[in-house]
Parts: sequence; C-alpha cells; structure tokens
Amino acid sequence: MKAVRLEKVGSIALREVAKPVPGPDELLVRIEACGVCGTDRHLFHGEFPCRPPVTPGHEFSGIVEAIGTAVSGFAVGDRVTGDPNIACGRCGHCHAGRVNLCSNLTAIGIHRDGGFADYLVMPQKQAFVLPADLKPTHGAFCEPLGCCLHGVDLAGIKPGSSVVVLGGGVIGLLTVQLARLAGATTIILSTRQASRRALARELGATATVDPTAADVIDAIAGPAGLAPGGADVVFECAGVRETVEQSMRLARAGGIVVIVGVTPQGMKAEFEPFDLLFRELKVLGSFLNPYTHRRAAALIASGAIEIDRLISRQVSLEEAPGVIANPPAPGEVKVVVVPE
Repeated sequence: MKAVRLEKVGSIALREVAKPVPGPDELLVRIEACGVCGTDRHLFHGEFPCRPPVTPGHEFSGIVEAIGTAVSGFAVGDRVTGDPNIACGRCGHCHAGRVNLCSNLTAIGIHRDGGFADYLVMPQKQAFVLPADLKPTHGAFCEPLGCCLHGVDLAGIKPGSSVVVLGGGVIGLLTVQLARLAGATTIILSTRQASRRALARELGATATVDPTAADVIDAIAGPAGLAPGGADVVFECAGVRETVEQSMRLARAGGIVVIVGVTPQGMKAEFEPFDLLFRELKVLGSFLNPYTHRRAAALIASGAIEIDRLISRQVSLEEAPGVIANPPAPGEVKVVVVPE
C-alpha cells in the first residue's frame, strides 16, 4: 500500500509499505480522508516532538475493513473516525481523568503510523462510528473540532458573552461556530486573510478585524472598539507570538484567555505579570481533546457545524508530501488528503 513517510526532520516522501495487520483489539481502517494540520508541518520542521520514521496524519476517517479477534461493537463496513490520542489509563493523570496529560501518551500520526496512507490500524477504544451516509471528508474534522470543544469547555462561555478569536484557520473558524452555538452574542475574529474574514462572518462572527489595517488592541478593546474594555473570552488560535501577546491585552478585567493554537516548540512570548495580576486574568492552555471526540462526531453528524466551506481543496497521497512540506497557500483553510 501507499503511505506518506516522515523519514526524518525535513524529509517526507510517498513510499510503498506493507499493509498493516490488526491486533486482537484493533481495527484495520481503509482511509477515506485525512486532514492536513499545522501540527503536521511542525513535525516536518522538527518543531513538535515525534518518532520518525512515521506516517503522519491524525485527522482521519474511513471504513473498517477487518477487525481483531477481541473487537466488539464494530463491524466490517462501518464508517469510523478515530481519536488519535491514546492514553495509558494507568498514570496519575489518567486516574484523575486528565487523559490529555497522560504521562505515557501515544498519538496516531505522531508516535505510531497515521492516516496519510491507504490503511491504518487503531485500537478499538479510539474508534467512533459515524453515520453511513456522512460525507467521508466530514469525518476527518472530528479531531480538530474535538480540540476546539475542549477549549470552549475550558472557557465556560455563557449566553450573551463577548468572544474574540485570533486566527482564521480551521481552528479559529470552528471556534467561531462553537461560540455561536454556546450563545455568545459578540464574536470578533482577527485574521489577515480577507477570504477568511468573509467566511467567518458567514459562519457566525459578528465582526472581523484586519490586523494589517488597524491596531488590533484599539480596534477591539479600545474606547471606541468593537468590545470596549475587552472581551469576556479570548481564544488564541493562530499559534504565533504576535497573537499570543495580543490575547492577554484583548481580554477584559476578570476575563479568560484560552491558548488553543500550537506554537513552535521553544517559541517565547512576552507578557506583563503585573497586568495579569491587576486585571486578574485567567490564562489557560487547551491541549488536545479529552473526552470530546464523541461529541465532535455527533455535532458533525447533526449538521450543526459547517464543514464543506472549510475545505479549501482535496489532494491525493502523491500530492500530500508537497502540501506538508510547504506553507499554506494564501487564504487556505483546510487541505484534505483523499487516497485514491
């Protein structure tokens, strides 16, 4: 079968590899779609830890083709999505219910072979059945939506809240939709790309800001801004220094900042501790998708989340290495790899 292989940092290529065989508690899944994530690019550049050689791809869905001898609750032909983050269930964090902080966490597409391939195997406990009539590409959005759900859970958005989202990629645009569903009445998205700002307004943003055309702090939190004094909740979804630093200045006194975007490992950002103290800001990291994958799958299956307009293009496995090795195209939201 074909698989995209990250052979070492800076080296990625399509290879012929052996088709995997499921173990007793595993499913063999024929991949229908797998999304390209910013984390995949971080892996390529050595900015996020992984174990090469490995097949990346952690946002996947597909059809069960074979099941292990100990598998129950799944059948050949089921359409499934997979939670890529495999917790050990034994460490202190797992016993405390903090599975995303598992001391022995293993991730599909990072530590073991993932979805940029014709097939993968995964433990049955990581799989969730999707409706048979769901578009295959929609199933690939369960993982990023699950991560956004965790961030929204941490933020505790209340009906009538004001929300700022920094970054107009797929995470930012999914977060805009979740904020709307949570009852936020002011939802402001800041991003450079005009096409992403337009799409955000269609998906529920009440206003958008071009950070290249105005001072973001003044435009949003200034006396004549869109949310004078700052927003109740700020989501940092871009994973860059500039927006991380902006996030703490855009929250109102007593507000909440949630860092959702993945920054390159080792990147530093500046903030003023006195400001955090004096305004009693709550700054939270939102890591992965603990216990949210099933909810994400249900939301996508319900049609409550717009998916099709988030897909910029579909590419083949042959094209995938080039997509991962290069920056996103201007205005691009999500590229989905669809094996032939």
